[in-house]
Amino acid sequence: RRRPGQSRITTHRQEGDQVEIMSGVFDGKATGTPIGMVIHNQDQRSKDYSHIADKYRPSHADYTYQAKYGLRDYRGGGRSSARETAARVAGGAVAKMFLEAKGITCHAFVSQVGALRMETPYSELDLSKTEDNIVRCPDPAMADQMISLIDDTRKNRDTIGGVVTGVIKGAPAGLGEPVFDKLHAELGKAMLSINAVKGFEIGSGFDGVKLAGSQHNDAFYTDEAGNVRTQSNHSGGVQGGISNGEDIYFRVAFKPVATIMQDQESVNEAGESVTVTGKGRHDPCVVPRAVPIVEAMSALVMADFFLLQQTTTFQL
Repeated sequence: RRRPGQSRITTHRQEGDQVEIMSGVFDGKATGTPIGMVIHNQDQRSKDYSHIADKYRPSHADYTYQAKYGLRDYRGGGRSSARETAARVAGGAVAKMFLEAKGITCHAFVSQVGALRMETPYSELDLSKTEDNIVRCPDPAMADQMISLIDDTRKNRDTIGGVVTGVIKGAPAGLGEPVFDKLHAELGKAMLSINAVKGFEIGSGFDGVKLAGSQHNDAFYTDEAGNVRTQSNHSGGVQGGISNGEDIYFRVAFKPVATIMQDQESVNEAGESVTVTGKGRHDPCVVPRAVPIVEAMSALVMADFFLLQQTTTFQL
């Protein structure tokens, strides 16, 4: 689902993203030793980057890596390349299997491309339809508009950003830690570590500032099974940094891809003014392929907190 070359609105690079398990699994079961996995690149083209060997691409990590390390690998971005997220998705797949056995599921979908924002609450959507279209939006009508916008953006030799919404269902109350290791803080850290992410909000997020406390508070009640629930979920399933048993939902903002097929002003390593023009195969919008990355990172965080809670309560 993350692999490149999967549709007309993604990069044309062709990678199968086949995972080779090196250790930690035998007869379909984890052995308890570290699970080592390798994904081999098959369609890399280092020559596509030769023209920027000594130039800093606008809004890329070229300059900052040079400033920090004194050298950089210009052939695709090196460590800053989003190609590394393939490994995150592989690791997240293991975490998702563990969580699903505990009744916890991690979902994600595209909820915004450019100014096109889906206003329908996630609770009213059929998330099983996320994979029914190439943009991974569960609203078919909105998906068509998003696809058209991405198509038009590519034709204009430009790129566009978007938002991926994450939803975690089935998490019990009590996951998370106070102060520095709050559940939403770790989710935010995980999401902001993804390439091109520039924003994270949970629950009502920034829109919550428009509400009064009497509107924003999530009133408690006891359901028929005797569970403490909330009548609303502005908190996004997390209060005081700890899960409250409701759905955990959040939004992750991705900037427009920095490589555009237009002339841009920049400088080279000598500080001289130069012109940089994008070449090669790049996504016009990353959010369709970012959906499984958001799912993977949320699964890794939730698996960590689930296991941590078991050690805290001695339920090993």
